Amino acid sequence: MFAKRPVAVVVPAFNEADKIVATLRSIPAFVDHVIVVDDASQDNTAVLAAAVDRAGLEVHVHKQNSGVGAALVTGYKRAFALGAEITAVMAGDSQMDPHDLPNLVQAVVAGADYAKGNRFAYRGERASVWRQMPVSRLFGNVALSLFTKVASGLWHVFDSQCGYTAANRRALAVILSEATFPRYGYPNDVLVRLSLGAARVVDVPVRPVYGPAWRSGIRPTRVAIPILLLLIRGCVRRCKRRWASADSRQPAWLSRR
Repeated sequence: MFAKRPVAVVVPAFNEADKIVATLRSIPAFVDHVIVVDDASQDNTAVLAAAVDRAGLEVHVHKQNSGVGAALVTGYKRAFALGAEITAVMAGDSQMDPHDLPNLVQAVVAGADYAKGNRFAYRGERASVWRQMPVSRLFGNVALSLFTKVASGLWHVFDSQCGYTAANRRALAVILSEATFPRYGYPNDVLVRLSLGAARVVDVPVRPVYGPAWRSGIRPTRVAIPILLLLIRGCVRRCKRRWASADSRQPAWLSRR
């Protein structure tokens, strides 16, 4: 527990046999439930995860690869059913520093519905995201962060693609209320829908973690267009709701003109 609140961590994983054990062992002891969702890995990720001696550990396996967004939905549903008051996400590739988890959880305890990591805001020594993140990823992240600001109206939020997050039950209810984008556009989809749900979203600085063994399953040319289309639809949806709300506040005599 953290501040007397039960905490769950969802760990989406796909072909992370070389990192999943280290990831699970790094999760702080205050976490009550660790929910690994193996998204139909082709290696023994699930077997290795299940062998880790950790209280509250569960391993769920998708029969078919459905995407990281779908894996998170599976984990979120389970955390919600378990009664977790705060549910965080830590990827199975050890790319999220466990020392940052208390700060994300504390932001939710302090009143946020959804706390999201921001690697660009981190000011630790020799850990600048500008130096560590590959140039292609850096450019894409900045561009998508700007587009997501416009689509969601969350102008204070940056580093939209960072999946290191913590959410309370209200935020999970919003996320689970309708289908979530199943693959790499899920963070953008979630931010737009949280905005529509009037959730309080905050950024928390987190350490960027890269290294010689780091790899990415993202192919920019394959994900850019779907995410942009997703953001355009989200922006249209938000604008329609805003216009409808404005119309409802008009005096009756004006709305009849």
